[in-house]
Formats: sequence, C-alpha cells, structure tokens
Amino acid sequence: HAFKKKKSRNYSYVGFYFYKAITFQELNEVEEKNQCEIHHDFMTGEKPRQTEKISSRKRAQKTKPNSSNRTRKQNLEIHKSVHAGEKMFICDQCGKSFSGTKCLKMHAIIHSAERPFMCHQCGKTFKLKKYLTTHMRVHTKERPFTCKQCGKSFSQEAHLNAHLKVHTGEKSFTCDKCGNRFARKRDLNTHMTLHTGVRPYNCKVCGKSFSLKGNLKIHIRSHTGEKPFICDQCGKSFRFKATLSYHMTIHSRENCLNCHQCGRSFTDRNDLKTHVTTHTGEKPNMCHHCGKSFSKQYHLKNHIRVHTGEKPFTCKQCGKSFAIKVNLETHMRVHSGEKPFTCHHCGKSFKIKRNFDSHVSRHV
Repeated sequence: HAFKKKKSRNYSYVGFYFYKAITFQELNEVEEKNQCEIHHDFMTGEKPRQTEKISSRKRAQKTKPNSSNRTRKQNLEIHKSVHAGEKMFICDQCGKSFSGTKCLKMHAIIHSAERPFMCHQCGKTFKLKKYLTTHMRVHTKERPFTCKQCGKSFSQEAHLNAHLKVHTGEKSFTCDKCGNRFARKRDLNTHMTLHTGVRPYNCKVCGKSFSLKGNLKIHIRSHTGEKPFICDQCGKSFRFKATLSYHMTIHSRENCLNCHQCGRSFTDRNDLKTHVTTHTGEKPNMCHHCGKSFSKQYHLKNHIRVHTGEKPFTCKQCGKSFAIKVNLETHMRVHSGEKPFTCHHCGKSFKIKRNFDSHVSRHV
C-alpha cells in the first residue's frame, strides 16, 4: 500500500506516559536500510542478518520524555514508595531527601541563585511561590490565621502556632548557657545575644550596633524622622507601634486621667503628675550639688553630669563624647551630612533645630 507522508507526528497514550509515534518517513528509512544490509550479505556470501522489526510501541519506548530509561515496573515501584513514606530522591547539596523528583526540583531552587517569583507591587523576588504568597499579605493586610482563644490574627500559620504557646504556657526553647526557657525561637535568639555579645547590624549614620535587624530598622527612624504608625482617630503619627497603642487608649477613654487645667488625658498617674507641674511651675527634682531644680527626673539626671563630668555618649567615628544623648545625635550629622530640618517656605535645610527655628522666624 502507498502511504502518504506526513510532517506532523502522532502521539499515543501508553500507561502513565505519552509516547511519540514513529512517522511513515522514518519507517521507510529503516526499511531501505534493512534492504541494503540484505543485499550486501548476498554479494559477500555472509549469512543474512535478521531484519530488525521496529514497532511504533518499541520506537516510542526509545523516545520517552526526559530520556528516562525506567521500565513501567520501576515506575510503579517508585510510585509505591510515596504511599510507604519512603524518600528515594536525595539532594546532592544538603542531603535532604524527597519522595518525588518534582519536590526535589522545587527544593533545588533554594540552593541556586534563581528567584523567579516577583511581587508586582514592590519588585521583591522570591525563590518559591509560597514565599511570594506569604509576602503578598504585607500589601493586602490579610491575616487568615486567627487564634480561637483571644481572636488575634496572623499572616502566617507559623506565627499563630508560636502565639498559641502563650496560652498553653509551653516553652520548648531552652538556653544552653543559663537554662532559661522561651516559647518562641526568636525570643531565644534575642536572649542569646546577652551571652555572646554579638551585634552584627550596624547603623551607617551613627555606628551604633544591634543584635537584631528589626531593632536596627527601628533605630534608623531616629535619623530619618520616619513615623509610620498613624492614629486613625486624630492623625498623629508615631515612631513605634507600642507608642501608638498607648496613644489609642486616650481615644478609647478607658481608665483615662484628665488634667483639670487643659483637659489632656493620660493613662498613667505618674505621667499626669509630671504634666501638672508644667501648669503649676513646680520643680520637685533638685540637684544636691547646686540646688537647681527641674520638673522632670531625666532633666535632673542630665544636669548632674555637668558636675560629675560624665560623658557616656561617644562618637564612634571621631571619639568625641557628650553628656546628653541628643547632643551626640546632633553631632553625628556632621559626619553624615544629614539635614533633617527643612524650611517649607524656601526649601533650605539645617542640621540643628535651633538654627532652623531661627531661620523660620525670618519668614514670619
């Protein structure tokens, strides 16, 4: 029979694999090759060799996807290992084992520099899709994991599991130095810095070092003036989340203490007492060296260093020392060139607030 040659290939389904069927053109080429071999044997007198018969099934087995040489029996054995809990595929980088090749390939991305999953909102890239999914909750503010005992919500299940230990009292992380126990691993890591003294995160502006990256991030706000936590009631912004939480109690009027002079509210009685001295002019904190009085305790503490000569705040770049922390922070702008105080009238910037205030008064 005369067959019409086709350029396209047909595919047949066999077992769990798709096999590529041989084309008619390839069959004709094989047939011509066999005929030439038979003719050569007749001319030379050699014993004719058996003509190779190639079926589409046999040819398909030779052209399996991914050049796999496994038989169907071997594939079945590998499949059974999934149910048995066996992990036959081992990572040659770290030795971790997996039940299938797909899981191994996904794991291999961790060792490579490849980060194929990108956040379309901020451009941050991730090695695994699940990391991107978790990251997206930063933008959406989604917190799908809720504690049934107190109602607090979390963006990650691991954070919820760690939180649950607060209710159960479980403390599974133990310090091998002093025996203190902690509910969360990050709490143990923070505690360990007390023993090791390691502070790997350094501020590029003032040189101050921190044991945790999060603490450095919070510290940098003291240089930039950033106040990311905003009260949705009055619009006031704060540098720390804890300060915002404390501020919100004023709006809730829970256990609030009000100043009779100006109506300002406080949640702490000592804070109210200190505030009242601004109206009365009372200065209960007296220096025993010179008799000078101050309304606040920390003002007295700073003043006493004038008499003692103590200067505990030292610049790590030039070695100059200061008695008051704010003076060191102001001095650091000499090295950094930072000018955080900007005039909204003309755009001129200043390193020191008093120079800024003097300049603004000229516009007024």
